[in-house]
Amino acid sequence: MGSKTAQLLEAADFAARKPRQQRRKDPEGTPYINHPIGVARILTHEVGITDIVVLQAALLHDTVWCLVEEVTDDKTLPKLERKLQVEQAPHSSPRAKLMKLAGKLHNLRDLNRCTPEGWSEHRAQEYFNWAAQVVKGLRGTNQQLEEALKRLFQEWGLTL
Repeated sequence: MGSKTAQLLEAADFAARKPRQQRRKDPEGTPYINHPIGVARILTHEVGITDIVVLQAALLHDTVWCLVEEVTDDKTLPKLERKLQVEQAPHSSPRAKLMKLAGKLHNLRDLNRCTPEGWSEHRAQEYFNWAAQVVKGLRGTNQQLEEALKRLFQEWGLTL
């Protein structure tokens, strides 16, 4: 597997098989793979990222992989401890920061589109508030992603 395209397809294949039974929390219950693909799509189509390592990490960002570990929440930790992302995000590598911004943008767009099953409006607002804090620590990473996030935050009455 020498070509970059082949490497990217290997990552996509692995990402699709790993959580094949997992579903997003949206009312449609979309397959979980839609999220990593959406993150990779944001990076390529909206930002012009062609770095194969970043795109592979976007596809694999919920699996254990070197770049991925920098941006993945440990879901076994209590909710407040998971929020350490606010403090840790600014110290991530530039590649991890790109993924973090694209991941937040994808999640927030989904949340803006429809509230996940079992979520109140208050919980959605809390997620937006928390995400804004994480994104603030990533300022200066990528203007396109930051502008897209800024527009979403403004819709929810938040500023960066």
